[in-house]
Amino acid sequence: MSFDKKELMRTVKFTLFSISAGVIEAVSFTLFDEVFHLNYWTAYLIALILSVLWNFTLNRKITFHSANNIPIAMLKVAGYYAVFTPLSTIWTAYLTSDKIGINEYVVLAGTMIINFVTEYLFQRFAVFGRSIDTAKGKQKAGSQK
Repeated sequence: MSFDKKELMRTVKFTLFSISAGVIEAVSFTLFDEVFHLNYWTAYLIALILSVLWNFTLNRKITFHSANNIPIAMLKVAGYYAVFTPLSTIWTAYLTSDKIGINEYVVLAGTMIINFVTEYLFQRFAVFGRSIDTAKGKQKAGSQK
């Protein structure tokens, strides 16, 4: 498989896993917002954490085949979210306020799209960049024993 096909397949896998994480985020957000009546920020934060854990695990193992240090990789992702979450919370509060009045689900959808693009770039180059496909080599070496 050529480099271009590998990258295309990585992007497709990341997209599919992100869609599944988006479903987890949207369903859990709706549950926390509509059923438990948590405030927006609390519902958003819990839903985001659930989707990040799901997405990180699948992408590390299946999309990027990374054998890098999991705690370090998770710290990098936590760093990304330490920036993304406050920013998205601020723009969400502003955009859903009475002054602007955009529907919270429209804002959530836009935020999820921004998250998808920036997180792919961050994971591809900053989190897993040098360790992509290292798990495949370890699996092959282990299976030769």
